[in-house]
Amino acid sequence: MWFEILPSAGIIFVAMAFPHFSAYIINKVSIGNMYRRSLYERRERFQYLRDIRLTGNPYKVNSLESIPDD
Repeated sequence: MWFEILPSAGIIFVAMAFPHFSAYIINKVSIGNMYRRSLYERRERFQYLRDIRLTGNPYKVNSLESIPDD
């Protein structure tokens, strides 16, 4: 019957979802944050460096108040 495919479909679903959810744990252990930014394009690297320069923590969300008025 149709329900005989459910165990194998469940195993495949878990096997395909495992890398996605394990990335949070690996990033927390390796870089200290649950999310790692993508730095593939030049524009993204410049934005990452800008966030480090302005706040010191590129993963902390800041608004215009964090930019100095110099």
